[in-house]
Order: sequence, then C-alpha cells, then structure tokens
Amino acid sequence: MEATIRVGQAADAFAIAALMEQLGYPVAAAQIKERLARLAEHRVVFVAAADCAIVGWASVCADETLVDGLEACIEGFVVDERSRSRGIGLRLLHSAEQWAREHGCANLVVRSNVVRTRAHAFYERNGFATIKAQCFFRKRL
Repeated sequence: MEATIRVGQAADAFAIAALMEQLGYPVAAAQIKERLARLAEHRVVFVAAADCAIVGWASVCADETLVDGLEACIEGFVVDERSRSRGIGLRLLHSAEQWAREHGCANLVVRSNVVRTRAHAFYERNGFATIKAQCFFRKRL
C-alpha cells in the first residue's frame, strides 16, 4: 500500500476522529476540526493518505522547557489497524523527525501507554530508548 504523507487539513477531521477511536481516545470530528484550525506555529499533524482514505496520522509539537530545552514531542500517533506493518508508520515517523530537525529540535520524544507493547517495539526498532517509567496525573478543572 503506497501512502502519501501530507499535513492534515480540516477536511480530514472525520477520518482523524475515527482513527482516534482505534487509539482509545474518542473525540468528535467537530472538535478535531476546531483543534486543527487552532494549531500553533510549533505544532503539526501529518496524515497518511492511501486509496482515497486517511490511514494514519501523527501529531508533533515543539516546546522549550527549562529542564529539557527545545525538543519535539509526538503527541499522538496511529495507523489504521487494517493498514499496519506496511511502512506507513515509518513514513509518518520520518516526517515527524524531519519536522523536528527543521524546527531546531535536538530530541524527539514520545510517551506510549504501557499496554501498547507493539508500539514500544516499533519505537525501539526506530532508535528510541526508554528513559523512564512514570505515573501520569491529570486534574480536571
């Protein structure tokens, strides 16, 4: 399956929302469309298009912190379960890496749920190393 990687657009919102369901994060397409419109200069969503469908996406941002300096972070990454193991994820990852380099980032980080062992193996095969395990906390405001 040959996929084209491009920057996501508002018209991709429904397809991105469907893939977010597979990832376990249900978000309405209308919210995705609004979020895509608000993306800042230091954030991008890449989509993989194949056979007239969106079969994957990766969201990447750049942020500078006091602790780590300027680095890029993969905020979300998914390939449709019917399209996995066909090189699409690798192409999305390469797009994320290139974007990070172009934005002056020395590192690309990703956080992945402990249950996603297949994703962990993918990242490790592609040069990522586990640097720590931690708890993730959230407080609703």
